[in-house]
Formats: sequence, C-alpha cells, structure tokens
Amino acid sequence: MEESRRERKKRQTRQLLVSTALRLFAQQGYDQTTVAQIAAAADVATKTFFNYFPTKEDVLFAQAEQYMELSADVVAAREPTDGLAEVLLKAYEQVIAHYLTVGPMAGDRELTKVYEQVLMTVPAVQARALHLLFDLQRELARQLLKAFPDKLDPISAAVVAGVFMGAVQSAGNAARELGQSSDEEITESMRRGVEIAMRGLRSF
Repeated sequence: MEESRRERKKRQTRQLLVSTALRLFAQQGYDQTTVAQIAAAADVATKTFFNYFPTKEDVLFAQAEQYMELSADVVAAREPTDGLAEVLLKAYEQVIAHYLTVGPMAGDRELTKVYEQVLMTVPAVQARALHLLFDLQRELARQLLKAFPDKLDPISAAVVAGVFMGAVQSAGNAARELGQSSDEEITESMRRGVEIAMRGLRSF
C-alpha cells in the first residue's frame, strides 16, 4: 500500500526526532540531554515530541511497534506448508530489511553506534528495553498461538517467542562484543543465531 502524504510526514518527523536525539546524546551525553533540547534542535514544539514518544527513553525504540506489526503480518500471511521455523525466519528477514532500508538509523553507522552505546550504558534505557522486549515476546506468542492452534498451547507459544527473540538479542550482543561493526556483519550474526535456535522447531 502506498504511503500517504500524512503518513510520510509523520515518518519523517519521527526519524528527525530520533536522529536529532542521538546526535545530542553523542555531543553532550544522554542524561544531560532534555526533551526540550531535542525538540528545539529538531525545530518542533516540545508537545510535538510527546505526540510521538511518551518519554525520552522511547525515542530509542521508535520502530518497535512497527517491527511487531511487520512480524504479525508475516505470521498471518504464512503459507500452509510453512512451519514455525520458516515463519520466524521470514519475520526476521522482513524486520531486518525494514531496519536496514527504512528505519531511522538506516545507512548511518555513526548514529547506530551512539544508539548501541546508550543502550549498553544507561540503566533507564536498559530497563525500558527489557520491558519492551517482554511486551514484544508476549505479542509474538499471541500471534503464533493464533496461527498455529493445532501445534502450540500458551506455554509452548511463549517459549518459542522467547527463544526466537532471545536468539536475536544474544547473537547481536555477541557480535558487537567481538568487534563486528557493520550492519551487514551484525545482522548476519543475528540471523545465524535465529537459525541455530530454530533447528529445534523443525518438527513443528
């Protein structure tokens, strides 16, 4: 579906707020940067910032809801012959493709580095990330249970969602600790993590 002018404008404003915030975080530190400063540097009203993000922490997770929607679309559109592993791998590929081409940090490795540094060092951001991860796992489990009612129950669906998202997170963290710096290297490592985790689901 073609993006409307209004939707495009909202996406551009969201991306502007994210990139502006990350640049300020890099220049003066996360704790020292205020929402008012981000809004001013992006040339929007502070109220506009809060129309897009409830808190300063949330600016770092601008695409989380959209990634969940993309994953849900893949699960809902699965082929009759697709098993759990195939569906989850397709969801991973769809989300990563969006992240690399459309996301607010797409093609800007410097902004990505700032994001990673803040995520690894700021307790408030880490807490928000864990809370968000829990929400995403719960929603993915719900979608999988709906798509595979004959193969999953609520417990097994929760486990599958946790294994999948845990594999992505753990592989990504390990890749960065090993010094992998390009998006291509890191996303390929995460895909490898997903493939390892999904081997046990081939029987579903």
